[in-house]
Amino acid sequence: MAKLPVVSGRDAVKALSKIGYTKDRQKGSHIILRQTAAPHRRIVIPDHKEIAKGTLRSIIKQTGLTIDEFNKLL
Repeated sequence: MAKLPVVSGRDAVKALSKIGYTKDRQKGSHIILRQTAAPHRRIVIPDHKEIAKGTLRSIIKQTGLTIDEFNKLL
């Protein structure tokens, strides 16, 4: 199993934008991304300097990616 990277919220947004997620809106320190193609999933990314490991694992799982695939996007 691959190791989780240490990423900021903005780096995660940049990585997910490569696979079709766009910034829908932002409320406070939470960025909401929306998938452009169906099923139009929405994912909440905290705008922190470093995303907690459990939170990052949950974000990766919600997008349907593996950790290896997410690492390649960075």
